[in-house]
Amino acid sequence: MEDRDLALIQKLAPSNPELDQLWREHLELEKRLDEFDQRRYLTPEEQVERKRLQKIKLAGRDRIESILAAHRAQAPA
Repeated sequence: MEDRDLALIQKLAPSNPELDQLWREHLELEKRLDEFDQRRYLTPEEQVERKRLQKIKLAGRDRIESILAAHRAQAPA
């Protein structure tokens, strides 16, 4: 995520509970995915779980991006 996006998330999260929750989930999913990435070998079950987490993370990131885009559209230039 770009620095300007991170700065905007930090600015908006305290007043936007949905964004705050999505961001926390994003960070937790990133941490869990990193744990899988540290392993040399994943069982088939772990591979399925890793894919599931990636999909959840992507959906959350898409929602974060839409919140940020809506804020930018409302903000004066």
